[in-house]
Amino acid sequence: MRYETTPAFDADFKRLKPEHRAAFREALKAKFIPACAALEVDPAAVWPKGLRVKSVQGAPGVLEMTWSFASPDGRATFELVTVDEQLRCRWRRVGDHDVFKDP
Repeated sequence: MRYETTPAFDADFKRLKPEHRAAFREALKAKFIPACAALEVDPAAVWPKGLRVKSVQGAPGVLEMTWSFASPDGRATFELVTVDEQLRCRWRRVGDHDVFKDP
């Protein structure tokens, strides 16, 4: 699966503290990327419970995941899109609960 980011995500990511960026990357490596690989093989695959992936209310097609429950309160929004018949993950926002103001 390919991954892409929005300008809002890029700006959010730059604002994260280095340790928060590292925690986000670790969650991607350990849980999110393997889950995306499973989805490519089987669209009915289930997201890991530890990521708490669910739809964002009021934002059709946008999903949220929780990458940290403690300090920081790590949240990210993304959408799965098809480009040239290939499934992609488009990262929209990353940070804390504020990402839900404009997911």
